[in-house]
Amino acid sequence: MTKKGCSFNGGKCRPIVEACEGCERILDNGNGRYCRAYPDPAAKWRRGTCNLATHVKNGRGRSEANRINPLKAAKRSARR
Repeated sequence: MTKKGCSFNGGKCRPIVEACEGCERILDNGNGRYCRAYPDPAAKWRRGTCNLATHVKNGRGRSEANRINPLKAAKRSARR
């Protein structure tokens, strides 16, 4: 979606869904609110989290607090 209108297949973009609220890719047009990155936001959210959403944190991996220093882990296992 651009300021001139939708550039997707025949010029038909769909408005954002409730899950998109808070994303930085939302374009507030006079006709409604649309996603700049994807013409049909509901399809992106149908199978889980939208991969283009800027407001959703990625839950993969360990957090910084749970990381273990490998050198310390080796010393602990050698002590036992």
